[in-house]
Amino acid sequence: MKQHPLHQFTYCPVCGQPTFVERNEKAKMCTHCGFVYYFNPSAAVACFIRNDAGELLLVRRAKDPGKGTLDLPGGFVDMYESGEEAAAREVREETGLEIHNCRYLFSIPNIYPYMGFEVHTLDLFFECHVMDFNQARAADDAAAIQIRQPDTLTPSEFGLLSIREAVKRYVAMMR
Repeated sequence: MKQHPLHQFTYCPVCGQPTFVERNEKAKMCTHCGFVYYFNPSAAVACFIRNDAGELLLVRRAKDPGKGTLDLPGGFVDMYESGEEAAAREVREETGLEIHNCRYLFSIPNIYPYMGFEVHTLDLFFECHVMDFNQARAADDAAAIQIRQPDTLTPSEFGLLSIREAVKRYVAMMR
């Protein structure tokens, strides 16, 4: 039986009472003050970054989940930030690159395990361009940079489920 996504939360965030109970599959309600919290997914971005030669830039994950596996540069969208702004910021933080022509591709729902908590996400995938990868460097959540041709990608090399599915879709789009 699946646990409620908010099963770890027992105290109402408004009144502090231990009366925060399941209302339905995606919400909890305080029986003391009546506050209802709807648990909606967090937005995240991931980028297929191509250079003028048609190569893709990938990163190796520096942290769990999936430490050491391949990944696409990306991360969570900050408050007051668009998906495109998050894509540019995350790519800059993880690779030092400034992207151009950022184009939305598709989205995939995901569950991201974080410190024993399942973060439900909606992962937004973008294709972005840079002239070349000469200035790329691994930083932040990226342990290393890897440059590959799109037709050499194998989804099983990627550690996160939504990224695997996105790679499969992207490779199919390139055919």
